Amino acid sequence: MSQTQRGRRTVPTQLAAMLAGVTEATVRKWASRGKLTRYGRPGRAEYDIEELYALVVETRIPDPR
Repeated sequence: MSQTQRGRRTVPTQLAAMLAGVTEATVRKWASRGKLTRYGRPGRAEYDIEELYALVVETRIPDPR
């Protein structure tokens, strides 16, 4: 796990996918669609754990409508 500016806790794509229970392709798709912020440098994507958790919770809770 990496520590970046302002105390953000980030993880690489592979670990983010494992934590979310999805594929790495899904994590990349979420980032490309603006649902998840990509941090890191070219060739080394990282994702904020708290942001990832919030997205997973949001996608797993059924819409009551």
